[in-house]
Amino acid sequence: MKNVKFSRRSFLKAGAAASVASLVAANAAVASAAEPKAAAQENGLFDGMFGGKTPKYIFLFIGDGMGVAQIQSASFYKGTVENNGAVTPAELSFMKFPFVGSVTTYDSTSFCPDSASTATSIASGEKTESGVINMTPWTRDVPFETIAEKLHSQKGYKVGILSTVNIDHATPAAFYAHQASRKNYYEIGEELANSGFEYFAGGDFQNPRGGAVSNYDMAIAKGYKLVTTQAGAAALKAGDKALVIAEQRADAAAMNYSIDAAAGEWQLSDYVRKGIEVLDNPNGFFMMAESGKIDWACHANDTAASIHDVLEMSNAVQVAVDFYNQHPNDTLILVTADHETGGMTIGFTTTNYDTYLTNLTKQTMSFVKFDSIIDTLRAQGASFEAAMAEAKKAFGLITANDADAANPEYENLILTDYELEGLRTAYERSMTVGAAGQGDMTQRDYELYGTYQPFSVELCHVLNHKSGMDHTTWSHTGAPVNIYAIGAGSDKFTGAFDNTEIFHKLAELTNVQ
Repeated sequence: MKNVKFSRRSFLKAGAAASVASLVAANAAVASAAEPKAAAQENGLFDGMFGGKTPKYIFLFIGDGMGVAQIQSASFYKGTVENNGAVTPAELSFMKFPFVGSVTTYDSTSFCPDSASTATSIASGEKTESGVINMTPWTRDVPFETIAEKLHSQKGYKVGILSTVNIDHATPAAFYAHQASRKNYYEIGEELANSGFEYFAGGDFQNPRGGAVSNYDMAIAKGYKLVTTQAGAAALKAGDKALVIAEQRADAAAMNYSIDAAAGEWQLSDYVRKGIEVLDNPNGFFMMAESGKIDWACHANDTAASIHDVLEMSNAVQVAVDFYNQHPNDTLILVTADHETGGMTIGFTTTNYDTYLTNLTKQTMSFVKFDSIIDTLRAQGASFEAAMAEAKKAFGLITANDADAANPEYENLILTDYELEGLRTAYERSMTVGAAGQGDMTQRDYELYGTYQPFSVELCHVLNHKSGMDHTTWSHTGAPVNIYAIGAGSDKFTGAFDNTEIFHKLAELTNVQ
């Protein structure tokens, strides 16, 4: 029988199991709304937020792919690492918020939707097809106006759109663009320039020179300062109209994963802080900040990279909380996700009822950064033993005859024969065809490695499993996601509701039509 080639997109609409942890958390979210004022007082948060005042400053944080398991794994990791391996959760900044809700994410075509349709639901309150941005489903001929556009045109709010992935990627684009396909990158870039929004920051355009005039020149012609250095971003001031392309970029010209960021390299929190400064004005502002690489990490089942990006998102939310503490009567902060990615679970068969999350401290880089090491090994024709020496540096995994086998730090990181054989097979696959999806890959190959470098993802899987973590898919799931709220009007975001209601609740709070 002839082998069949597979891609991640060809599996997008395949069913995936909803996380039990997400469902439990949804029930807990509803229950947590029963005594919001008590929760606020207990956490030392301002209690004057319940007066129903229209928010003047609105922060909407979207953790792309950030389901309940992604949040809990980051919380558990942080707590256990800070407490010498003890079973002690840590509170992320937004976990202190007094109002929590549970949000469904399905779209017009799937219970396992994509970012274009789910971000459309959040931004415009309308359901559409996977792959479509702010256009009617099926006909794709009528655009939807977004909450950002309404606040900008009707209320005079300044608007900022931030993302750790490409600034024309589906989630950020859903707040300013209207396209029949999320892949119309050049046209999305044109809409960015014409939006008039005051602050864009994140990764680079994906097809900036797809027409006669580049997306960069379009933005400049519309009065944007095009900033491509960190020093240039730092120099921006209130009143500037800016398009900031992060100086340090990695895969697909997106920002680096937090786990890969160099000391002093700007991350999401820095761009949020600068955005507050640039957007500050008497009329108020709306800022959407996306942590997009949570999703990318979970597509590749890279738990450690996901955790570090969730922790950095928590840092970014804390910047908004600091602003809220200065303007408690006028600020609303929302933290949610567009969908869950990867079917992440806390718990794996070989660790039974235990987790060993401190194992993840041994991972020093993302799967993407390790891919470049694989490319070097392939060029050198390196042996599997040489590859495993690199794997130890990047993932902490060792063989039984390694010099550190008796070291307590590596107690749970010694590879079994079964794990070692799986890594050897994956390495050989990486040496012969490169990333999965290149060459003659079978369905079995896809199930094992997705569309990624086999050796990189197999290392992630082994470390995940030894830590007590796992995933069910390379794609998205239909699991509900949480929403966390604090500030003016935050009490509207409790209970269980659909993602389209986020738009409608914001529209009601701000009196836009």
